Amino acid sequence: MKNIILTIAAVITLLFSANTIQANTSKGEKTTIEIAESNQLQAVYDAYFTVKDALIKSDSKLTSAKAKDLLTAITAVKMNKLKSNEHTAWMKAVKKLTADAKSISTTTDLKKQRETFKSLSKSTYDLIKVSSPDQPVYKQYCPMADADWLSKEKAVKNPYYGSSMLTCGNVVETIK
Repeated sequence: MKNIILTIAAVITLLFSANTIQANTSKGEKTTIEIAESNQLQAVYDAYFTVKDALIKSDSKLTSAKAKDLLTAITAVKMNKLKSNEHTAWMKAVKKLTADAKSISTTTDLKKQRETFKSLSKSTYDLIKVSSPDQPVYKQYCPMADADWLSKEKAVKNPYYGSSMLTCGNVVETIK
C-alpha cells in the first residue's frame, strides 16, 4: 500500500513538473512573438531617421536613396502583426507616408524634399505616438521653417536648413 501511494505521488509530481515546464515554454515563446510584433514599425522609424540625417547634410542624392529605403521599410510592415492601436494609426498614416517617401525618392530637388519632409514628419509623429519606440524620440520644432521633425538625439540638428542654420529649433516633446 505504501509503495502504491509513493508511486502515485511520484506520478503526480512528474505530471505537475511537466505541465509547469510546458507553461513556462509557452510564456517564453509568447514573449518572443510579442517582441517581434512590437518592433514591426521600428524599421520604418529607423529609415525615417536616415532620411532626416541626409537632409541635415543637404545631400539630395543621399536623401533620395534613403527615402527609397524608407519605402522598402513601409512595404515590409505586416499589418496583421501590429497591436490594435498601432494598426489604427498605421491605416491612417500609411498612404501619406508612402506618397511622401515616393515623392522624396523621385526628386533630387533639396527644396522639394525638405517641403515634403514636413508632411512625412507629421505622419511619422502620429504613428510613433501610439507605439513604444526602442528609445526616447524627440519632437523638435524650427520656427523659421514652421515645421517639426523627429530625432533620436536631444541636440538640435535642423533638416530644413542644414549647415546654414544647423541648430535652429528646440525640443518640444519627448516620446517614450
